[in-house]
Amino acid sequence: MYAEGTFRPPGSVKISCSLQFLCYNADTIRNKLWSKGLPVIQSRRRECGYLIGTAMTAMLMASAAVFAQTPPRGPSEAQAPLALPTSASSSAPSTSAASHKVTHRVRRGETLSAIARRYGATVASVRAWNGLSGTAIQAGQRLTVYTTRRAASAPRVSRVAAQARALREAQEPRFKTDETGALVPDLRAEAAIIYNPATGAILWEENSQDQRSIASITKVMTAAVFLESEPDLSSEVVVQRSDVYRASTTYLRAGYKVSTGDLLHLLLIASDNAAARALARISPYGSAGFVVRMNEKAAELGLASTHYADPSGLLADNVSTAYDMARLIARAGSDERIGSIMQKQHYTVAIGRRQINIHSTNQLVMKGDVDVLGGKTGFIRKAGYCLATLLRLPQGGPQVAVVVLGATSNAGRFWETRHLFNWLSTRAQDLFGTPLEAAVN
Repeated sequence: MYAEGTFRPPGSVKISCSLQFLCYNADTIRNKLWSKGLPVIQSRRRECGYLIGTAMTAMLMASAAVFAQTPPRGPSEAQAPLALPTSASSSAPSTSAASHKVTHRVRRGETLSAIARRYGATVASVRAWNGLSGTAIQAGQRLTVYTTRRAASAPRVSRVAAQARALREAQEPRFKTDETGALVPDLRAEAAIIYNPATGAILWEENSQDQRSIASITKVMTAAVFLESEPDLSSEVVVQRSDVYRASTTYLRAGYKVSTGDLLHLLLIASDNAAARALARISPYGSAGFVVRMNEKAAELGLASTHYADPSGLLADNVSTAYDMARLIARAGSDERIGSIMQKQHYTVAIGRRQINIHSTNQLVMKGDVDVLGGKTGFIRKAGYCLATLLRLPQGGPQVAVVVLGATSNAGRFWETRHLFNWLSTRAQDLFGTPLEAAVN
């Protein structure tokens, strides 16, 4: 029912205003109109028809103050028509300039509550919009969400632009002159070294003795310690919940049966954290004793600034220096059991009828334009982007270990390594007595 009327509030304010309103009678309860987002004002039946009750009177009185400050429209000015609510789905909010529809694809490990928070909605609303009976969702599932956060896409554009700018900068080598006047690399990362494993000479370094978090470079020692006991790499291991709990990066699930050889490949190619835990658990030392043995082996190898707290590198307490990691990657890369795995671009793990395809996290291996004999990536927030590599100079030249710690981007650590390797190639005649061409452009 529509109604128009003149309202004159009590007191000294004298103003006439014409209001339009929409009322529903008691059928609103039966038809559940409020659940559809429709305005409902209850009324009382009188002899003269449906009249506005006490609630509407209060609303009109509150509106009078606004009208008192706004000049009334003249008789020739058009009155805005009262818009009836649309017959849209009861689960979707009213479409306005402030809200819009988004299709969200569920990522692995994402919860319904996290998705609701991201878009400023409630879990109940997300469930209603998608016809969900509970909170269970699956990775890859597409959900419809109505959000008022249109500006959310703006930072994404700026992040993409910033990443593109950072990549362009990383691709450009930087140089500076040292105290002797020689042109040397101008490092962007926190620490780096070029190390000759044949002689133990440091060919170039910057902050190479600074102790820092090393993230997943830890897994190089994990592989070395596990292989000490000459394990049967064909034996099967059942993955446990403790292996995958908060593992961050893993292809494994509790209950999977996988060989120890496959675990080594997951460890060194895909940097799988659950694989590191599983290998430590099944070792002769057990999980806790394995970390003790990692530290003992570091001491045996003379890695004086290296300390391990877990076999995966997730803990920031796994620390070392660029110098220590150069010596470790040189040793591990020369071990055929480890080096041959780290050189692989791809690998397939068979779990029953299911196949898991993994690829190397090392972009130098994936591109294949540098002779990589061994390498391991690492990243946690405390460590930054890290890379330890054992490389061979072009034309069958000597081996060098190049380690970059604390780079500011994923691409940055690989380009920093390329720049150091190219610079070394131009200095090969002075450092090795043999002229060599640059490795990469």
